[in-house]
Amino acid sequence: MTVSPAPATDRRAVIRISGADRESFLQGLVTNDVRRLDQGAVYAALLGPQGRYLADFLLVPDGQSILLDVAAGLADGLLRRLGMYKLRAAVTLELTGIPVQRGLGDRPEGAFADPRHPALGWRAYGVGAAPASQPDWDAIRVAHVIPETLIELIPDESYILECGFERLNGVDFRKGCYVGQEVTARMKHKTDLRKGLAQVSVRGAATPGTMIVADGKDAGQLLTRAGDLAIAYLRFDRAEGDMQAGDATVRRTG
Repeated sequence: MTVSPAPATDRRAVIRISGADRESFLQGLVTNDVRRLDQGAVYAALLGPQGRYLADFLLVPDGQSILLDVAAGLADGLLRRLGMYKLRAAVTLELTGIPVQRGLGDRPEGAFADPRHPALGWRAYGVGAAPASQPDWDAIRVAHVIPETLIELIPDESYILECGFERLNGVDFRKGCYVGQEVTARMKHKTDLRKGLAQVSVRGAATPGTMIVADGKDAGQLLTRAGDLAIAYLRFDRAEGDMQAGDATVRRTG
């Protein structure tokens, strides 16, 4: 994977999915079990037929509809693609102006725990009191190796298992078929993944996007950095001992 990471952004868009077939419509498309919405928010992705990532999002129940919380930069394309799959399903898709808030600590009434990791706190939908201050979300992501849309998660390129979706509760291997399911299942049953996201320590100057080299060979790429730690996309067979990223020394920590 070779990308030029976009700056981190909190800009989100919310698509409302309503209609009698809303749950079955999504169930046949996304990587997670939509029936879990009765327990809270669900993290999932939409894949292409070859198993590559197209978009990740959170699904939350909202009365007689489901809200889909996605990075704003992917919203229009995702809405078009969902529309292509709709066919005769009794489903209505609407791009809304609902604001998204997130924070740590006590959950406000009506907010949902982020299903990816407890360190990501809660998310709320609609107008309400915003948290007084925001934590360093990038530092939290780096500490727990949580990928971000358009930074670690690259449409038409990333594979969700390499990006930790199983660990982040973003894929269900028992729910049945969905787009890209066959490729994902094959990757699951490999002995080991050869590539993927991992945390690395960084000593020295290296910006996100810098290539990582081990013994003169390409070993990956530095992605989000927070202090002396970073998320990197690595070739695991080469990511041993000290590696170089620009003028920095990099070592896998997890």
